[in-house]
Amino acid sequence: MVPDALLEEVARRFALLGDPTRLRLLRALHEAGETPAGELAARAEVGRENASKHLARLAEAGLVGRRRQGATVLYRIADQSLLQMCELVCGSVRERAAALAGER
Repeated sequence: MVPDALLEEVARRFALLGDPTRLRLLRALHEAGETPAGELAARAEVGRENASKHLARLAEAGLVGRRRQGATVLYRIADQSLLQMCELVCGSVRERAAALAGER
């Protein structure tokens, strides 16, 4: 388990990942790879300003990285543990949904 001294940081990370807009942006990044903010906003079906705000929070936490290419800022997934976490959590959610559908 995580020591008490790190629990606040763990809680912050889960809070960041508890937002559906940020999850849509991360899914778009996972599918497309390094992508400009405007394209991510379109893929996640959110406004560009809203996407930029969420991407900035994810970048501050080190979950995504960004680099400038001319006038464009490109985003990428920087923390590869996100992919492992998604596989684990998303797989569990799919299994639970399938089990509930089978009970009906």
